[in-house]
Amino acid sequence: MSRRPSGLSGSRRPSVLDSPSSISRRQSSTSSRRPSIDPSKLVPMDRASQVSGTGDFNVLFIGAGNIMFGSDEGPWNHSFRLEHKLGPRLKVVAIIDPAIERATAVLQKKCETFVRSAYENTRVYKTLEDFVRSMNKNQTPRAVIVGSPPMFRGTLQPGRDIELQILKYFPGVALFIEKPAATGPASEIPEAFAVAKKINESGTICSVGYMLRYLKAVQMMKQIIEENNLTVMATIARYACAYEAIAKPDWWNKSKSAGPIVEQGTHFCDLSRYFGGEVDMETVSAHSLEWDETAGQLSKMQIDESKISPENRIPRVTAATWKYESGAVGSFTHLVALQGHNYSCELEVYADGYQLKLVNPYVQPVLYIRRPGSDLEEMHTFPDDDPFFSEISVLIDNIEDIEEDPETAQILSSFEDACKTYELTWAIQLAAERNRQLKKEKAAAAASAPVPA
Repeated sequence: MSRRPSGLSGSRRPSVLDSPSSISRRQSSTSSRRPSIDPSKLVPMDRASQVSGTGDFNVLFIGAGNIMFGSDEGPWNHSFRLEHKLGPRLKVVAIIDPAIERATAVLQKKCETFVRSAYENTRVYKTLEDFVRSMNKNQTPRAVIVGSPPMFRGTLQPGRDIELQILKYFPGVALFIEKPAATGPASEIPEAFAVAKKINESGTICSVGYMLRYLKAVQMMKQIIEENNLTVMATIARYACAYEAIAKPDWWNKSKSAGPIVEQGTHFCDLSRYFGGEVDMETVSAHSLEWDETAGQLSKMQIDESKISPENRIPRVTAATWKYESGAVGSFTHLVALQGHNYSCELEVYADGYQLKLVNPYVQPVLYIRRPGSDLEEMHTFPDDDPFFSEISVLIDNIEDIEEDPETAQILSSFEDACKTYELTWAIQLAAERNRQLKKEKAAAAASAPVPA
């Protein structure tokens, strides 16, 4: 198994933190296969051993929101996973967030806990440039965790180019970047790929937070496909969110969130690509159920949708199909339909003789497997699996090069790969919008047609 993820071209730009041996290993060729991890190596956080390196491990946080420090809305919390992975070695040198008061508040809470040593010397800055101007050499980070909102990154534009700023100020320092790659207009997709190219050319270790790839269930599915030399025939994904629990007005506004396919459905579009391969973007077709159609009326919305302009209101259902370059077929349906709190999400992968069905990946994943020679489904559960920890653990192991082990688990999502998922989500949304516009035009033409005598 290759040491570096596919999608990284060339060698990583050497940093002052590298040893000659680690540089030479990173210059080795990469595998042509999509990276995977032996599921047995994905261990729960409470049973994982802390990394065996020595000395402080400096980390820089970009963003002080929920994804970085957690909330009651979900299991995300990168700081918590880093604390368990690195133990007393973790030193957060700075938190960058324009909301200084919020950042200071979360920092104070951390300093009141048993992980105080990781945060007692942490400083809060409004911008990355402020930190760079005031830092000393001992504060140079070994990893930068980017959890700022996607509308402020993934482009070449000043103020929305945090990746390029990090490459500029901290060449060779590893990056962890939250998904999606960006949420700007579709016209900016080429800029996201340009950012990916610069990251690739620099050779920087970079992981993007598509954590579902790190699920034991997902890696078990990959293992079955690889060990049986299977070719995927189809992927079928469904994501039904519990809209009653979504009280954030921006989520319901396409001009703020880019819509549910780009912002929320991105994980399942990414998993579909992970199994199906590259998508022939010209084949993407989609239809939507919109807010102003009879079937799209919702009774339990927690926001006042009348405050959102009609053109920016989100669809209730989006259903898409496409062809993979391999010839396989993919489909994805996203629904804003359920009430309560629990979502309903499934991914099915089909190959000759096999059905692999992943259910409830966000909460308690269950994998159903039907194999050749039997009509019965096996059921596999994965208690205590934590893909958020696994993705952070794999990143740190790659930075540390534990025991120079060529079998160290690969990073499963590069920035370039994340851009391809971003491109697919926009292709789905644009295809649905085109068909909606065609329907409107046909209705208008029919209404204006002369009535037969």
